[in-house]
Amino acid sequence: MSNRELAKSLIDQIPESKLYYIVAYLQGAAIPDETPNAETIAAIEELENGGGTVFAGSTEDLFKQLMED
Repeated sequence: MSNRELAKSLIDQIPESKLYYIVAYLQGAAIPDETPNAETIAAIEELENGGGTVFAGSTEDLFKQLMED
């Protein structure tokens, strides 16, 4: 039995009162993974290669720094 066949048979065993949660989960799982755009990929590669700016502090401090720039 494939995983798909097993999943279909298990769904038939789920009580109607809990099926809402399963449907919500399946809808989320059915959405394909998002691929980062070129700008995001370039930024990740920059950080992996030792470039870019890494911020270590509170969110409040980050926003203060951003407002100064």
